[in-house]
Amino acid sequence: MTPADDVRLELLRELKTSNQLQHLWMMQAWQDEPGLHPASAMLLSDLEKHGEARPSEVAKRRLVDLSVISRQIAQLQAAGLIDRRPAPEDGRASLISVSETGREQLERWRKQYLEFFEKALGGWDEDRVTELRSRLAELNDGLRSALGAPEACGAGK
Repeated sequence: MTPADDVRLELLRELKTSNQLQHLWMMQAWQDEPGLHPASAMLLSDLEKHGEARPSEVAKRRLVDLSVISRQIAQLQAAGLIDRRPAPEDGRASLISVSETGREQLERWRKQYLEFFEKALGGWDEDRVTELRSRLAELNDGLRSALGAPEACGAGK
């Protein structure tokens, strides 16, 4: 292996660690959200970003099976966080969107997440945060391209 290979492997390790630490925080934060899984919040955030959609469109965009999305929709609907209506062109299909309660809940969750991240960044200035965001966006674009995945996949909070 070359030194460049070592650096790339270390980058992968650091990204994995970052993902694991964010997951740990999310699981701790979600202990107070009975009946909801954190992935449901990501679906809600996706709906807010992309707007009303069929569950099948959401599943395709998030690269998961429709059955996964259906379970998350059931949780969100039971909690009053999404609205569902028949699709005008095909009454058998439905369209889902974020309810007003869902928007309020998303705002609360985002504030918690931003507080956590602000604490984690320890006073980084805006330029440093922007540079990291830009570099990660470039990396994600390359990963999507290497996987042949759609551009919208993985878009979350």
